[in-house]
Amino acid sequence: MATSTILSNPKVVIATVDLSDQCTAATLTRTIEALEDTAFGSTARTYTGGLENNELTVTMYMSYAATETYATLSTLVGTKMIVIVNPTSAADSATNPGFTLTNTYLEALPVINASLGELQTVDLTFTGGTYSADVTP
Repeated sequence: MATSTILSNPKVVIATVDLSDQCTAATLTRTIEALEDTAFGSTARTYTGGLENNELTVTMYMSYAATETYATLSTLVGTKMIVIVNPTSAADSATNPGFTLTNTYLEALPVINASLGELQTVDLTFTGGTYSADVTP
């Protein structure tokens, strides 16, 4: 049984710019690649941890206004940056860690995704980078 619930209202900061007001979804997956270390004579495969291969996927409204989605992200394609995602908009703490990817890479930016009668959204994927969780207020 769940002992706590969080009403999802995360904070999303990309390259020092808070884009939370444009973000509708965020999924940060921490991955450490499995390297097989099974030896002769073993009766089952075994693995050891390899390199981290982290990924952050965000869905954002596409705004072309100054300091909004397109203006912020268009210069970041093909570069490394720091992104931070918190479960809520409150300050970092043990119950609201700031999950950080340092030197994560943005490979592509869909510049338009338009459909009649719908708000434009784009899905962005940030790959790689060193993962950390900041719990210091």
